Amino acid sequence: MAETFCIAFVVVGLVGFVLGSILYHFLPLFLHFGTLPKGNFGWPFLGETLSFLKPHSSTSTGPFIQDHISRYGKVFKSHLFFSPTVVSCDEELNYYILQNEDRLFQCSYPKPIHGILGKRSMLVAVGDTHKRLRSMALSLVTTMKSKPEFLNDIETNATQILDSWKDDHKKLIIFCEEARKYTFNVIVKQVLGLTPEEPHTKEILKDFLTFMKGLISLPLNIPGTPYSKAVQARYRISSTVKAIIEERRRRNAQDCSKKMLQGDFLELLLCNDTLSEDEKVSFVLDSLLGGYETTSLLLAMVLFFITQTPSAVDQLKVEHEKIRSMKKAKEFLNWDDYRNMEFTQCVMNEALRCGNIVKFVHRKAIKDVKFRDYTIPSGWKVLPVFTAVHLDPSLHTKALQFNPWRWQTQDQTCKKFTPFGGGSRCCPGFELAKLEVAFFIHHLIQTYRWKVEDDDEQPMAHPYVEFQRGLKLSVECC
Repeated sequence: MAETFCIAFVVVGLVGFVLGSILYHFLPLFLHFGTLPKGNFGWPFLGETLSFLKPHSSTSTGPFIQDHISRYGKVFKSHLFFSPTVVSCDEELNYYILQNEDRLFQCSYPKPIHGILGKRSMLVAVGDTHKRLRSMALSLVTTMKSKPEFLNDIETNATQILDSWKDDHKKLIIFCEEARKYTFNVIVKQVLGLTPEEPHTKEILKDFLTFMKGLISLPLNIPGTPYSKAVQARYRISSTVKAIIEERRRRNAQDCSKKMLQGDFLELLLCNDTLSEDEKVSFVLDSLLGGYETTSLLLAMVLFFITQTPSAVDQLKVEHEKIRSMKKAKEFLNWDDYRNMEFTQCVMNEALRCGNIVKFVHRKAIKDVKFRDYTIPSGWKVLPVFTAVHLDPSLHTKALQFNPWRWQTQDQTCKKFTPFGGGSRCCPGFELAKLEVAFFIHHLIQTYRWKVEDDDEQPMAHPYVEFQRGLKLSVECC
């Protein structure tokens, strides 16, 4: 009798759990006021998440977005990341979402992301905390941009990487690895004052690679999984950064007013009294993340697309040879040189539009939002999909074609181009990322000829973006 009762109890419990989960899944369909966008919630629990995240070429919107736009229009409902969701592929709604941060919408990344980035990361912070951190970021970026040494270090790192290719064993290179080495060396020097040869640099790079793999893995915090290893890697990076901070404090007891004028990124950060120690460590990690992965991907995207467009390579050569001809031998590039790289800017913009390094961002509605004829209920997740707008044929002529010349007449600040986000969460360091890429291209284009080894190589969205084979190149000096 007791055994039968236990079995019945378990069965009732399981049935209750399943019914409760299904009710939780479908109840949002009915608990709202106004008209929801059309769409499909998919299966219980996961909804349509797996289909949404299915890998596809980052130069396309992918089958999920294509199918749903054709069936439901550019704005549709779904169930993604364990939440009822409105997906926007509409330029007007995307712009509206980005411009109404903390008024109607709020950053809302899945909790496992918080577990790796940390609760004090600027990438996941909201409200006043985010405003304070972003203000600090903008102040630091502005200060660093004014220092000639900053630009000199970037160019020196670029030429060091390119000079290393002249060795015989470097005739075949994996460009994505070289690009990451370049951007990591730049950001570690600028943020922490470390050179590539220092032990701390090697420690951080090793842990950072583990950190990056876990950031885009299944969020299973079980020992041995990529996610668990990433959490541990972040702890080790944080410990290393804290040790560097303490070492810097002991070594340099200058007055902060002098440091603000003469110091590097870390000195400026240490002199800020509005951030806690944990916030300063998170700030460093955010800077490493932003200056490492996305910048190296932009560089790889530029190379990938111009390789397929010889006329773009020819025009880049003319532009950069002209800039070099106006400078003395071994004279460093400066901001005026960067501003004169007009066609290079067009190439970078088009690589960002076609390559879509950031496919979408996570937001949620913090109150009921009426837009056109439908309502986005409070508490629902909202996903503005940048890729869909960037590749929309109604907004861009021959949208799937790489055509940097379109930017000679098209405004890059318009609603249909948001590679760095928008509104109050627009990436504060985007200009520095583009400058790094432009300086590298300046020397690459005048030093080497190259060929992509794999004809079917392409950038894949997972939704993070990577080249399947690392973008292998055969190179030879001009």
